[in-house]
Amino acid sequence: MQDESAVYQRQGFGAGLGLKPPLGLLIIDFVNGFADPDGFGGGNISAAIRNTIPLLAMARDKGWPVAHSRIVYADDDSDANVFSAKVPSMLQLKEHAPASAIVTELSPRPGELIVRKNVPSAFFGTALAPWLTQQGVKTLLVAGCVTSGCVRASVVDAMCWGFRPVVLSDCVGDRAIGPHEASLFDMRQKYADVIDLAALRQQV
Repeated sequence: MQDESAVYQRQGFGAGLGLKPPLGLLIIDFVNGFADPDGFGGGNISAAIRNTIPLLAMARDKGWPVAHSRIVYADDDSDANVFSAKVPSMLQLKEHAPASAIVTELSPRPGELIVRKNVPSAFFGTALAPWLTQQGVKTLLVAGCVTSGCVRASVVDAMCWGFRPVVLSDCVGDRAIGPHEASLFDMRQKYADVIDLAALRQQV
């Protein structure tokens, strides 16, 4: 995207946000269904889950607030919506469905928020923004899947709520690499900082 980068730079996009403390961590939809290439997974999602394990350990060690999100629809589909109309298979993600459960390697601990949502953004119609505000979070580290969908939607809303999103590029994944890379580029230019886990370790 060399030519495109020049246009964005000339127009003033891509300024850095930096890591303004306090920091928090949001892990988006790393559930069994998205870890499974035969379900909603594929691409680089499995690698992103593996990379998020040490990220979560670091967040816990440093005492950062941690939130996890899952997609959960009502057992009777009473909350079916436009998202599920566009992707009908999403309706299989119910409260007790194994596909909707957070992967064992990233299981939440007591005190970590679990956000249940039925749209792409982890902020829309949930208590995530007030919870992060109550925790004093200024900079929100973001991991999860998929980069072009729920991650991007949540990053845009995080920015709109006044948080500084920082996307961990090797801790987010998508079922296709093209949308993953394009979304990282777009978020870096408009909504977030994009760094990898190694760079984060050097800064905190």
